[in-house]
Amino acid sequence: MPLESVLFSISQGFLWPVTLLVLAAFAFSLLSLGGFVVEWYRRAKAPGKLLILPLAPTRSIESLELLILRELEGLRLCSRIAPMLGLVATMIPMGPALISASSGASQGVAQNLAPAFAAVIIALVSASITFWIHTVRRRWLLTELHQLLEQRS
Repeated sequence: MPLESVLFSISQGFLWPVTLLVLAAFAFSLLSLGGFVVEWYRRAKAPGKLLILPLAPTRSIESLELLILRELEGLRLCSRIAPMLGLVATMIPMGPALISASSGASQGVAQNLAPAFAAVIIALVSASITFWIHTVRRRWLLTELHQLLEQRS
């Protein structure tokens, strides 16, 4: 079996796992968006109140920074990994689509490219949502950390 055929077979085996990961990233982004809306509402009702860090007044700054990083890690990972998964989900069907195109089977091209482009769109939407939430929540948490440090002084 030629090396190219082995590589092609291996890459085709990644299509379903990558597609499932793209769907998982999308589900995570929607859940995060719901949590973000709830947190935004709580913050709007109690401006200036510590919501995430109130139970940590005796922790060190380093410990609080780690708490913030842990709190944001899922959003950060999703916003960075989802576009890569979308690219992989787009590239895997390109091989069969190019084979179909070279043989003149336009139906095969459409069957391979439609899900590929849908996957990249879903992945980019997921990344956009989680990046936006990550950015806003990071500002909120760092503001809380600053308030907590001022209260200690």
